[in-house]
Amino acid sequence: MANEIRWHTRFCIGVDSIDRAHERLFSIVGKLIALNEDEAKQQHACREGIKYFKNYALKHFAEEEAYMHSIGYPGLAVHKSLHDNMRDATLPALEEELEAQNYSKESVRHFLGICIGWLNAHIMIEDYAITGKGNSKWAQTAAEDETGALIGALGGSLEAMCHAGVRLVSRRYGGEDFSSGQTLCYRLSYLAKDKSTLQFYFVYEESLVLKTLSDILGQDFPRLDQTASAAMKILSEQLAEKLRPHFMREKKYLLERSDLMTLEQFVRTFDKAYPPYSLLFSVEGRGYCAFCAQ
Repeated sequence: MANEIRWHTRFCIGVDSIDRAHERLFSIVGKLIALNEDEAKQQHACREGIKYFKNYALKHFAEEEAYMHSIGYPGLAVHKSLHDNMRDATLPALEEELEAQNYSKESVRHFLGICIGWLNAHIMIEDYAITGKGNSKWAQTAAEDETGALIGALGGSLEAMCHAGVRLVSRRYGGEDFSSGQTLCYRLSYLAKDKSTLQFYFVYEESLVLKTLSDILGQDFPRLDQTASAAMKILSEQLAEKLRPHFMREKKYLLERSDLMTLEQFVRTFDKAYPPYSLLFSVEGRGYCAFCAQ
């Protein structure tokens, strides 16, 4: 996670009320970053600051949606769904983790990392699209019932693998850097007889990998090394097998290759458009996991 966040005129979309609100949100997050580094003030100040950020963000969402409605913006429904996901899934999940971990530095870093990444991408892509300066990257979104079934299947599989509770953080994950340490990213590429392709992406936070492997294999994994990477690759392929029925009803896809990626390589797959399935989960007491399919 970046250690600072600063407002810049490049974030201006040209609507004064929206630009002022965005600048205020940047200011609040910047103060939260500073507070999280202050041991004496960290817990109480972050608790109050995060509440203020949430309240201000939700007020801004409503005002931005009213503006989009007033100009007849055709992308209002998709844009509102992004706000709804942040309000109804992401912020509650982050708040639950903060309370459960007593506003630990790690939980605050999760909150800040996701919020910083979301703000940057949302303003520069989705909000710019409101004024015709760009296009939404959420053009392809899966049906709600299909996404719900996938969330249930993957959440249940993660619980079984990690022996811990799992909660959905976002059904519109946009590549935000949620980890306070390293990540492991895998791409599983499938090919059908008609040459059509399917790709699964799994992204794991370092703490999740080390704690899960230590439990499963009965030995301590103090760091991400080749052994940990190889073991997590096998677990990812096993997870993918449990998800195959959700994607391979009409065609039979065979696993062609499985690759380890850097986080930067993974995020670049979002350059043109976000995958129609893009989910982020928290595993209780262990860390975060993202899954995308396209």
